[in-house]
Amino acid sequence: MATNTTPKTRKKATAKKSTSNGNNAFNKETYLHWYESMLLMRKFEEKAGQLYIQQKIRGFCHLYIGQEALVAGAVSAITKDDNMITAYRDHAHPIGLGMDPKHVMAELYGKKTGCSKGKGGSMHMFDKERNFFGGHGIVGGQIPLGAGIAFADKYKGNKNVTLCYMGDGAVRQGAFHEAFNMAMFWKLPVIFIIENNNYAMGTAVSRVSNVTDLHDLADSYKMPKDQVNGMSCEAVHESIAKAAKRARDGEGPTLIEMKTYRYKGHSMSDPAKYRTKEELEEYKTLDPIENVLNTIKKNKYASDAEIEKIQQRVKDQVKESVDFAEESDYPDPSELFEDVYTQTDYPFLKD
Repeated sequence: MATNTTPKTRKKATAKKSTSNGNNAFNKETYLHWYESMLLMRKFEEKAGQLYIQQKIRGFCHLYIGQEALVAGAVSAITKDDNMITAYRDHAHPIGLGMDPKHVMAELYGKKTGCSKGKGGSMHMFDKERNFFGGHGIVGGQIPLGAGIAFADKYKGNKNVTLCYMGDGAVRQGAFHEAFNMAMFWKLPVIFIIENNNYAMGTAVSRVSNVTDLHDLADSYKMPKDQVNGMSCEAVHESIAKAAKRARDGEGPTLIEMKTYRYKGHSMSDPAKYRTKEELEEYKTLDPIENVLNTIKKNKYASDAEIEKIQQRVKDQVKESVDFAEESDYPDPSELFEDVYTQTDYPFLKD
C-alpha cells in the first residue's frame, strides 16, 4: 500500500491510497472517516436549523449543508500544524478539524462554554488548539488575515500551510486582490479556496461578473490555479494536497475554485426563491455524503450494522451537544470587556 507523501496528518484523517480495487481509490479508513465527519456536520447543522426556528439560537445563522466535502476532503490532506480560516458560514470547519460539537453548539446558544465563550455566536467560531482562526462576519475580511497567518509561518521558517476559505461573493472585495498581490509577491504558503456555491446571497455569479470561472482571477497575479468538483472528497483532497506540497516547497500560493452547492438559503431568513426546485434536486443527486456512502457499500468497507453504528454515534453526539448547550450558563455581564485586548507589558498601553 503506497502512502500519501504529505506530512503526518491529523488523527483519524490520514488519506492513504490503495490499489486493491484497481482504481487507485483512497483506502477504507479514509472513506469511513469522511463519511462520519460529513454526517456529523450535516446532522449538527440540521439540528441547528431546527433550534433556530425554536429561537434557541439567535442572531444570524448560515448553514453549510451540501458543502461538507470542502472541509472533509481538505482536512485529510493537511497536517495538525496547518491553519484554517474562513468566513461566517463556519460551523462545519471546526467540527471537521475535530472540535467537540458541544462547544460549537454552546457558542450558537451564546453560552460561556462555547468555543468563543458565547461572545462570537454563529459567525465567529475559533479553536486555538486546532489552529482554526475563525469565523469572520465581514465579507472578505478573512482573506488578508489568511495571507498574514501564512506570512508569520514563512517568517518563522516552518513548513505550515494556511487554508483560507471564502465565498464566491468575496472575490469582489478589494482586500481579495491586495492579498493576492502580496501573497504571490512574497510566495506565501497559503491556499486560497473559493467556495463557489453559485450564489452570493441571492445573486447568481453570472449576474455580477464577466468572469464566471472564478479560478481565472489568479491569472492577473500569475498564481497557480485549479477548479475542482467540490461535491467530491477525493477531488478536494487531491487538489489541496498538491497545493500544500507546492506551498511547503516554497513555491507560494494557489487559488482553488471548488464548485459546490448549498441546499439551504444564504441564511435562515432566506427562502431561496431565486432558484428552482429542479435545480436544487439536481444538485442533491451529487450529494457528497451519499457519494462516499455508496463507495463504502460498493467496496464493502463496512456492513449495514457498522454503518448504523456510525449513524447512531453521530446522532448521540448531536444530542449531547444540545444537552450541553442547554445546561450551560450564559456569560456573566462582568465578562463583557474581557478578551477584547490582550494583556501586555508595554508601559504606554497600561493606562
